[in-house]
Amino acid sequence: MNAHDTSIDVTAYFARIGFFGPARPAPTLDTLRALHLLHPQAIPFENLDVLLRRPVRLDLASIHRKLVDGQRGGYCYEHNLLFRSVLQTLGFRVRSFAGRVLWGREAADMPPRAHMLLLVDLDEGTFLTDVGFGGMTLSAPLALQTGLEQITPHGAFRLADAEPSGYILEALVNGAWARVYRFDLDPQYDADYEMANHFVSTYPQSIFVHNLLAARLAPGKRLALLNRRFSTHDEREGSAQHPLNDAAALRRVLQNDFGIRLPDDGELDAALGRLPNQA
Repeated sequence: MNAHDTSIDVTAYFARIGFFGPARPAPTLDTLRALHLLHPQAIPFENLDVLLRRPVRLDLASIHRKLVDGQRGGYCYEHNLLFRSVLQTLGFRVRSFAGRVLWGREAADMPPRAHMLLLVDLDEGTFLTDVGFGGMTLSAPLALQTGLEQITPHGAFRLADAEPSGYILEALVNGAWARVYRFDLDPQYDADYEMANHFVSTYPQSIFVHNLLAARLAPGKRLALLNRRFSTHDEREGSAQHPLNDAAALRRVLQNDFGIRLPDDGELDAALGRLPNQA
């Protein structure tokens, strides 16, 4: 896939995310903020193809068919490659990078570069832009500036300096800063994402291979699914967990809460039935 391919149906994408502004909005910070907020509320994070042992294709036509036309979701490469193409079509200056996931990780060793993220260069400065990090997906771009608490529609984030170089994205969770991922400014190319995509979708120890994951943002809420545990975090009502005991319950949540158009075949029910009882 050509990194500068802009053959995206922006009109269909805008309909998918519920953007009702101009047909070709100007490449401004306001436009970026509007699209960044809508995207993760409309297009869920999910790994059903990996769970079903189906290939995750990163060419733009396949991503468009799946995430836009097919009412499906995807993971970071699919989300951010789609978002990058939309932004480039609108005239934004976008650069592509990779991050090392630290979220939920206690091990001291350095994880691989397995996450895709974007930087968008505007007159106001450079902004971290990322619509594909599961349950902690950003709902707004962040200024690429360390030591600054930045409030988004879904919580506070900040960037810290990483040693020996680069940045660490942190989120304010229950009154404490938690590390999300680290990244540097070593440019990444589509071939790098193809290799990383193959790794995370096939490596036996990859979290995506044997687990069901889904996430979506809603106004004032974060929704997340890990195997049979459905979690919700509401800014007013707090956090709650809802165990899902069978494939039918999982199907209902995936369809109704995450908005995923599910394949109606026995393979999905069999895969859902194999999920562990405890996430």
